Amino acid sequence: MKRLDADPGKVAVLMGGASAEREISLMSGQGVLQALRSQGVDAHAFDPAERELLELKRESFAQCFIALHGRFGEDGTVQGALELLGIPYTGSGVMASSIAIDKVMTKRLWRADGLPTPGWHQVDSVAATERAFIELGSPMIVKPAREGSTIGLTKVLALAQCQAAYALAAEHDSEVLCEQFISGDEVTIPVLGSGAVARALPLIRIIAAGGNYDYQNKYFTDTTQYLVPAGLPDGEEEQIQELVLKAYRSLGCRGWARADVMIDAATRKPYLLEINTSPGMTGHSLVPMSAKAAGISYPALCLQVLQQASLDYADAASRGGA
Repeated sequence: MKRLDADPGKVAVLMGGASAEREISLMSGQGVLQALRSQGVDAHAFDPAERELLELKRESFAQCFIALHGRFGEDGTVQGALELLGIPYTGSGVMASSIAIDKVMTKRLWRADGLPTPGWHQVDSVAATERAFIELGSPMIVKPAREGSTIGLTKVLALAQCQAAYALAAEHDSEVLCEQFISGDEVTIPVLGSGAVARALPLIRIIAAGGNYDYQNKYFTDTTQYLVPAGLPDGEEEQIQELVLKAYRSLGCRGWARADVMIDAATRKPYLLEINTSPGMTGHSLVPMSAKAAGISYPALCLQVLQQASLDYADAASRGGA
């Protein structure tokens, strides 16, 4: 098994945090922590909800592996703090992280670059949600614009459901997204690397019980099927991988990420839903599953991600500007 070519120094695995996805982040972080330690890395758990980030500098951490999910970890805030501290970190930088967690901004950029994404409306009231339903049709997805793991999401089938759906999403975010539902195959595609050398890993096709791939089915049940190879028609996987690489580069992502895509059952056209810039690394998570299909073990995956830890403003940090 390949180990790091150079000693990365003391590594903090950032996990937990203050988001609604804290529980999953702790699971991801523990997995990453044990994997890095198994490969000889001097890795330590660090929970930003319990410790000040300034302690990273005081305790001479050389790099950070970000295993935080959602707000205050995947949204550019921690990335900005680490830029100021001059400590390289895994995953996307400040701007790409802040854009990718905002599903509305992500869709705007993709649409501007000519990339396919389902129709949508950003809404701020029940009445606006009802108008969106009339325009987008049934079913419609209502969800917080800046949450993950399907938290606060409702599949709306009738106008009467709009009020409850909006209320649930608004509990989690002041920005609520109404999105056209695409009926068909649900797939997810991890990406490793940056720029021209970024590569898409094998697709995973997700078949959830009752078609409901919710928080419980994602992390705490064994009824969801994950197919890799995905079993798609000839040439379709390669086309979707290329689309996802364009979407990844469109947002300026780096290091690693995972994109979610729906394939219209009637037309076989793929639609980009979102990109996760700090993907889950639990026992149910999909990036390790796809990596395994590509011949990359869980520890090797963690090492690859860590090797790409960097700063947006590395030159300024080296000059003492951090």
